[in-house]
Amino acid sequence: MKRPERVAVIGVGVLGASVGWNLSRHGAEVVFIDAGRPGEGVSNWSFSWVNASNKTVRKSYFDLNVAGMAAHRELAGIIGPDSWWYPSGHLRWADDPAAQAKNLETAGLLADWGYRVEEYTGAEVRRRLEPALTMPGELPVLFYPDEAWVHGHHLVGRLVGQAVASGAELRSGTAVRDIGTGADESIRTVALSDGSSLDVDIVVNAAGPSAAHIAGLVARPLPMRREPGVVTRIDCDQVPIHRAMHAPHIEIRPDGDASVVLHSREIDALIDTGEEPAHLARLLHASVQHVVPALADSRIAQTRVANRPIPADGFPSVGAVPTVPGYYEAVSHSGITLGPVIGRLLASEIVSGKQDEMLADFRPERFLP
Repeated sequence: MKRPERVAVIGVGVLGASVGWNLSRHGAEVVFIDAGRPGEGVSNWSFSWVNASNKTVRKSYFDLNVAGMAAHRELAGIIGPDSWWYPSGHLRWADDPAAQAKNLETAGLLADWGYRVEEYTGAEVRRRLEPALTMPGELPVLFYPDEAWVHGHHLVGRLVGQAVASGAELRSGTAVRDIGTGADESIRTVALSDGSSLDVDIVVNAAGPSAAHIAGLVARPLPMRREPGVVTRIDCDQVPIHRAMHAPHIEIRPDGDASVVLHSREIDALIDTGEEPAHLARLLHASVQHVVPALADSRIAQTRVANRPIPADGFPSVGAVPTVPGYYEAVSHSGITLGPVIGRLLASEIVSGKQDEMLADFRPERFLP
C-alpha cells in the first residue's frame, strides 16, 4: 500500500498532535501547522476531563469515549505518564433533589453498560477521598474511579516533540491561507500566511474552533456550534484537592502542584451578556470557596474565554470527505478524551485506506449538502 508522501496536520491541539504522532509512527512525512503555538489553544483552556460518564446520549458515542479512556492508558504506557496523565477518578454530586435523581439515574445506566461507578455519602468522601471538601454528611456522591484529567499542553508537547524527533516538521506561528487542489479536486498544496507553500498529498483539518474556516478553503460545508466557555486558573500554596469533580454550580480540578482549574456552565451563560472575563473569574473564585474553603486565600492567575470546537449536531466529524480526495477531518468536542483514540484510528485509515466501524456514526459525509 502507498503511504502518503506528505501530510499537513492543521491545528496542533490534542487531536492534531495525536493524529500527527500516530502518522509519524506509521512512517508518514508529517508537517504540523498551527497559527499559534502547539497546545496553547483550546487544549490548554478546557476542563480536560477524560470520561465517558457524560457521554450517554448515544451508545456509539459512549463506546468511542470508553475507547478514548483506554487509549489514554495505553498512551501513558508508551510515552510515559509524567506531567500530563492523572488517573485519579472523578466525583459528582448535586445540591437539589432533581439533579441528584438525574445523577443517580445516569449512574444506573452506566452500571448497566459495565462502566464502573461507586456511591458514597458526603461523610465517606471527606474521610476517604477529599478531606478539604464541604458537603452534607448524608449527601449521595458518585465516584467514577476510572476517569482522569489531563494536562493538555504537556501532552501536546510530548507528542509533537516525539514526532519531530522522528522527522516530522513543525510550522508554528503561521496560519493556513489557502489549500490548493488539482484538476481531479484532490489536495495538492497548502499556502501559509508567512508566504511559503507546501506540496502535500493529505490535509488533516484538526483546527478546532477554526475548523469551519479551514473546511471552507476546499469548499466543504462544516457547520459548527458557537459555545464559548470560560476557564480560570487559580494559584495556591498547596492544592487541597486530589481529583476532578463536578460540585454544585462549579467544576474543579487540580492543575499541578500549585494551581487549580475552575469552570462552570452557569458562568459560561454570562459570556454573551458582555461581562468581562475578569469578572467571570471572580465569580468562579467566589463559587469554589463554598465547596473548598481552603481556596479562599488562592489567587486568580489566568482566565481565558475559548470557543469549543463542536460540530453542529454535537458529535465528532472524523475521516475522509469523499468530495475532496486527500482531505480529512478530526474535529470534536471532548478532544481531550478522544484525542488518542481518534489519532490512532484516523492515522490508520489514512495509511491503509480502511475505515474503522467505531467511527461509523461520526463520518464527515453526514454534513455534505
